[in-house]
Amino acid sequence: MKRILFIDRDGTLVEEPHDEQVDALEKIRFTRGMFSNLALLRQKTDFLFVMVSNQDGLGTPSFPENTFWPAHNFILQALEGEGITFDDILIDRHFPEDNAPTRKPQTGLVEKYMNRPDLYDIAGSYIIGDRETDAQFARNIGCKSLILGRDGMTWDKIAELVFAGERTAHVKRTTKETDIEVSLNLDGAGHCDISTGLGFFDHMLEQIGKHGGMDLSIHCKGDLNVDEHHTIEDTALALGECLLQALGSKRGIERYGYSLPMDDCMCHVCLDFGGRPWLVWQAEFHREHVGDMPTEMFLHFFKSLSDAARMNLFIKAEGQNEHHKIEGIFKALARSLKMAVKRDIYHYELPSTKGTL
Repeated sequence: MKRILFIDRDGTLVEEPHDEQVDALEKIRFTRGMFSNLALLRQKTDFLFVMVSNQDGLGTPSFPENTFWPAHNFILQALEGEGITFDDILIDRHFPEDNAPTRKPQTGLVEKYMNRPDLYDIAGSYIIGDRETDAQFARNIGCKSLILGRDGMTWDKIAELVFAGERTAHVKRTTKETDIEVSLNLDGAGHCDISTGLGFFDHMLEQIGKHGGMDLSIHCKGDLNVDEHHTIEDTALALGECLLQALGSKRGIERYGYSLPMDDCMCHVCLDFGGRPWLVWQAEFHREHVGDMPTEMFLHFFKSLSDAARMNLFIKAEGQNEHHKIEGIFKALARSLKMAVKRDIYHYELPSTKGTL
């Protein structure tokens, strides 16, 4: 079955002018990064390219045909010159107040694709746009959306996600001691939803999502009536397994990653997603607890994380303030992860001379 990129025009391929009508050549400004990334997707993937555009009142006195077509044809010619062609171009001419079934976010224009599940993989398709109506259009169709400008979405990120796939994982781990659910999106925007029953631990885990630029959800119900050990260890194992799953083939990743100062402390967290777990731990703590988290569990957390994610971790921290020291370690881990999982779709190969990781 064919997958489809449903691509908006104004605001997505070309910048939208203040009057929201691209009706003259001098109004045309192509969006940043569009040409190179869309050309790569056209060349390297088998997605159909379908333009879907609302053009309010096209053909009426407020938007005559003779002002629309020269600009539109120029856009198509410029795209074609970079190897970007469309398999279908769908334009709706209605005003918003017409409530037409063919005007986005309604689905009338694309029902010929929706009604042929034997030919088209709608769930595996994308809407690429710039407005909430484009996101609603995707929800109405039943496909995914990539919205320029939302959560830092750029054409570079769009091309990466479409070409190399989304990197998400969900792990549920249930034992007699803990019940844990972890969801991870390596290519998120730092959104976190974390609850383990340990306030300081939640704060540290949030550093991973926020400073690592990944969406992270962790919910844990553990036997805190016994102590904190099982909650911390099992959370590390579930999070490490999520990292391993989300990385998938590891093709194109940087692989390695960070030193980070925090006030009086210097924290080094270097890692390698080479597939061989190992932890070197050079950090001492002189308090029994930081917040409600036992300091003896810090090493155990990172050892469990390293084992489950199959990554080499080298951690070193120097300083006086115990809170700053461990928070600096978690932040440095986040930045190291962000560096190591970064993908280069123009060099989409395993970063290993062995050919496997």
